[in-house]
Amino acid sequence: MPNEANFDGDDGVASVADSAAEATQDGLVGNAASAGEPPIRKRDAAATRARILEASRTEFSQHGYSGARIDRIAKSAKSNVQMIYRYFGGKEALYLTVLEDTYARVRGLERQLQLKDYEPLEGMQKLVEFTFDYLIEDPVFVAIIRNENVAGGRFVRMSDRVPASTLPLVEAIVDLMKRGQKEGVFKREVDPTQLYITILSLCFTHLSNQHTLSVMFQRDLSNHDWLAERRVHVVDVVLSFLTCNTNTSNRTP
Repeated sequence: MPNEANFDGDDGVASVADSAAEATQDGLVGNAASAGEPPIRKRDAAATRARILEASRTEFSQHGYSGARIDRIAKSAKSNVQMIYRYFGGKEALYLTVLEDTYARVRGLERQLQLKDYEPLEGMQKLVEFTFDYLIEDPVFVAIIRNENVAGGRFVRMSDRVPASTLPLVEAIVDLMKRGQKEGVFKREVDPTQLYITILSLCFTHLSNQHTLSVMFQRDLSNHDWLAERRVHVVDVVLSFLTCNTNTSNRTP
């Protein structure tokens, strides 16, 4: 069990008694069980872990890895520090779990799009619209990824799950492109990674730079009507690029 020095200076470390009480809730209360009395309801460990994970997403999105505090996570999750270390092993392991979960959520929703069931042009539009909408609807995702990039990708480099979870997305884009080219809808040979990064950039920049761009252009980039206009524009840019007859993919950089 880590000592207080491993808690990054967090205040309010729960007492051993508190930890023991929570641990007891994980199973049956011994005396009651041995006496043949009805056991106290076993706490749902999965629900506790989920609360810790959700509280951690908020904490890390707001403060990054360095500024996040385990005691605040414990309080928000209605748990205690010892339980966090029990479930996740430490702050670094907890952050990596949050990071992997953050990517897993969006990758799982992308798979649910079932892009293979759509005609190529419609499937590509679905992907672009989903990406645009998801980034608006999940600002925690945007914040966590932004913070990880500020940190130089220190933790995501430790993960095998993040690149593995991205493979189905790449495969879906490749499938759309191949079918679209075969049907004569898409006119270009485009690297799937280049294409997705372009889509992500078009859907992301107005969010990551929202405040500065709003001042620069004297327009509220968080305005619903502006975002609706932007969404249409992003879809048009991507689809126009893919269906345009002019092929510039062989240009020398």
